[in-house]
Amino acid sequence: MQRLYDFLRRHPTGVDVFWAVFLFGVSLASEIARGESRGTESPLAIVPIVLLLCLVVALRRRMPERMLLLAVGLGAAQLVLDVETTSADFALLVIVYTVAATGTRWASRLALTIGLCAAPVAQLRWPNEHSGPLGNVAIMIFQAVPFALAWVLGDSIRTRRAYFAQLEERNARLEKEREAQAKVAVAAERARIARELHDVVAHNVSVMVVQADGAAYVLDAAPDQAKKALETISSTGRQALAEMRRLLGVLRTGEHQEGGEYVPQPDVEQIEDLVEQCRGSGLPVDFKIEGTPRPLPSGVELTAYRIVQEALTNTRKHGGPNAGASVRLVYFDDGLGLLVEDDGKGAPHELYEEGGADGEGHGLIGMRERVGMVGGTLDAGPRPGGGFRISALLPLKPAH
Repeated sequence: MQRLYDFLRRHPTGVDVFWAVFLFGVSLASEIARGESRGTESPLAIVPIVLLLCLVVALRRRMPERMLLLAVGLGAAQLVLDVETTSADFALLVIVYTVAATGTRWASRLALTIGLCAAPVAQLRWPNEHSGPLGNVAIMIFQAVPFALAWVLGDSIRTRRAYFAQLEERNARLEKEREAQAKVAVAAERARIARELHDVVAHNVSVMVVQADGAAYVLDAAPDQAKKALETISSTGRQALAEMRRLLGVLRTGEHQEGGEYVPQPDVEQIEDLVEQCRGSGLPVDFKIEGTPRPLPSGVELTAYRIVQEALTNTRKHGGPNAGASVRLVYFDDGLGLLVEDDGKGAPHELYEEGGADGEGHGLIGMRERVGMVGGTLDAGPRPGGGFRISALLPLKPAH
């Protein structure tokens, strides 16, 4: 049945032609039966009038205004040629509805006027001999009501369609604005991440320079210390190269950090300090570390810290007054797992998308960007039973 409905919606003119043919057959049959009952023949003008009225039904959606004028002309011809109303005059009722629903305003007003006048004029032209004056007036009113209802229904359909069209336009505009805002947020977050990675690389290079100077100073006096310094330079250099690859991947603007020295960014060890700050602000936080802690790439440590920071800030903003949170750090053989949950009342997902930990980030958008920069995965959403959950897996080795 659904396929049939879809087919009929795709071929409205075909549907109208079918009903026009059906109306033509019914009208001719009724006229023949009327002539036989009266013992007279129907006027010859009845056939072209019926045919043209059926044409009005067939083409009503393709050219509603023209079909309305044709129907008015045919009604006038019936009055002049003394052709009484037939079943085909149902086309006037149909065209009144169609013009009210899809036609122009002038055509809609004309259709209402003609519809209300059609029944009284027809009753005056062919009065019922068996009814008195009051009976004829009652018949006029009774026959005018369907035309009024048809126009009201058509005008309501027009208003409803205009309303839904406006809603669709607004939704499309809001969706475009949302996409534009998301792109701006991503660009801003990428620029921020790039600046932070720039600091990480600069810090690593500074460490290499210090170790190189120390190695050169003790090379002759303490070869073992020089060897350790060279090993440190080697590992730090590899880490700096890895961070530089990510930096080049996310850098989109020519912005530079203004003023001051480059300093190391927050790392995993400072997450505990962050948790203590949240506890001091009145947010209960359960913090646990599972697995054996080990040195991590600077980019991974910075990403882990920012994720926890964003998540706890969102809990304070959207979790409600009695919310509590838990933070889990899990060291795997090949990655670092993060799980941040809260049991608050939660907030719409869009608020987490838009929120920022420190007024500069963009909630989940920023988290996804950060996790993507280190080749990790992020899963965020409402928690069963209430609250919000953020889970991330950060690989210890950068993805190539």
